[in-house]
Amino acid sequence: MINNDAVAELKIAIVILNWNGKKLLEQFLPSVIEYSKEATVYVADNASTDDSVIFVKTAFPLVEVIQNKENGGYAKGYNDALKHIEADIFCLLNSDVEVTENWLSPIIETFTNEFNTAIIQPKLLDFNKRDYFEYAGAAGGFIDKYGYPYCRGRIFNTIEKDKGQYNDTTDIFWASGACLFIRKHVFNELNGLDEAFFAHMEEIDLCWRAKNLGYAVKYVGQSTIYHVGGATLNNANPKKTFLNFRNSLYTLTKNAKGNIFLIIFIRLVLDGIAGIKFLVEIKQKHTLAILKAHFSFYMHLKQLLRQRKSVKNKIEYYQKTSIVLDYFVNNNVNYKN
Repeated sequence: MINNDAVAELKIAIVILNWNGKKLLEQFLPSVIEYSKEATVYVADNASTDDSVIFVKTAFPLVEVIQNKENGGYAKGYNDALKHIEADIFCLLNSDVEVTENWLSPIIETFTNEFNTAIIQPKLLDFNKRDYFEYAGAAGGFIDKYGYPYCRGRIFNTIEKDKGQYNDTTDIFWASGACLFIRKHVFNELNGLDEAFFAHMEEIDLCWRAKNLGYAVKYVGQSTIYHVGGATLNNANPKKTFLNFRNSLYTLTKNAKGNIFLIIFIRLVLDGIAGIKFLVEIKQKHTLAILKAHFSFYMHLKQLLRQRKSVKNKIEYYQKTSIVLDYFVNNNVNYKN
């Protein structure tokens, strides 16, 4: 039973980062406004060159608008915007998300009852295939021993149908940046998102750093949203391949417990195999993107090792296996606890 008095005590800020996304705001902002009465809704604009800001101010006058001076990507965009917002809980919400009635109540109840829970993700379903999970976060994220991310409900490109199998509330390793709730004091304690990432996988790094400090990251399956995914940068774009491979190496080097050089060596070999696979599929730009990701990683390795040294308590991985071998060799295509 939800304690409405307790729910009302927490001040919630839903913050939608926007860059030239007028059409997405026009389509998805109404559901956020309609079903988020417990919260204040903000649009944080990353120096758009379209008329997004004028549109929001005119069409949705109750929505607060924060205008960033530059397009610093997801990480810097949120870091800059959240400095101007007073709230107990921040919700970082993509502009291509449709929320549902009462989606906030179970999230807020969990924060109210679990003081050590710092970050929460709801159930992410596909906006276009509504009975299937969505790639970007599905039912909560994990990583394997070499830093490859996967989700309950999605491993690589195999996506499960939602049959109620993940309607639980449970610990996860990372929450999707498509919709990530975080306590403000934890966000500040972590010094926000790592701006070196620009975009993609910075939420995994954020969650990992929170877990290294002893906080819990949760999935709350009684809250449901629908995510388009790829509206800003789709999987066919080599830039996304570059960011995903590079930022995964960044995250691993900064946070992983154990012999990081051995872990990274094996990871680089596996990335090389992925590059060969792209070549065979005649996707040379993606192979080049992986090479560029590695060179960028080498260039920043010294700084990453300094950041790693500053992390005093590195937690063990949630999953000890290699999801690459499990998926491609053992043919285990669905999540198994």
